[in-house]
Amino acid sequence: MSRIGDAPILISEGITIEKDGRSLVVNGPKGSLRMEISPDVKVEIQGNQIKISRTNDLPKIKAMHGLTRNLIANMITGVKEGWSKDLELVGVGFRAAGGGNKLTLNIGFSHPVEIDTPEGISFEVSDNTKIKVSGIDKQLVGQVTANIRSIKPPDVYKGKGIRYQGEYVRKKIGKAGKVGAGVGTAGGGK
Repeated sequence: MSRIGDAPILISEGITIEKDGRSLVVNGPKGSLRMEISPDVKVEIQGNQIKISRTNDLPKIKAMHGLTRNLIANMITGVKEGWSKDLELVGVGFRAAGGGNKLTLNIGFSHPVEIDTPEGISFEVSDNTKIKVSGIDKQLVGQVTANIRSIKPPDVYKGKGIRYQGEYVRKKIGKAGKVGAGVGTAGGGK
């Protein structure tokens, strides 16, 4: 029994869902999203609810059952409210500029890094060090945010780089922290 997959999805006011064969289209105030549904999972629209069921109890299909339910729920939330993730730049002279469809990062390289947004994603820069990535597709928002972070991930020695808002970076002490460990053992003289 799947607790996640068996839970019905409520369709909010102003959202329409169209099922055409194996594809599901969710339309809302912020846009439209499309998803292909696995043949092992059955989706039924009943009034203002969506119910998902599976064809058998194989472990792979059980996993697909819960996954499909969460992906559809994320699509409904995305077209109604949208998704966003926040990044922050940490480092002396690190700053971001732009917004909307283009983002320019000055993060310690010899050149500024320019990022063009894929369709459906927008950037918002505040305080020159905080970036908000927004869109209706949760997976795309997460992927674009991860791609930006991978340009300069946080350094483990100084903590400089691009990190998620509120991310804790555990710092290493480095060679300077190990100075007293081997004092008096080298040299061999009396």
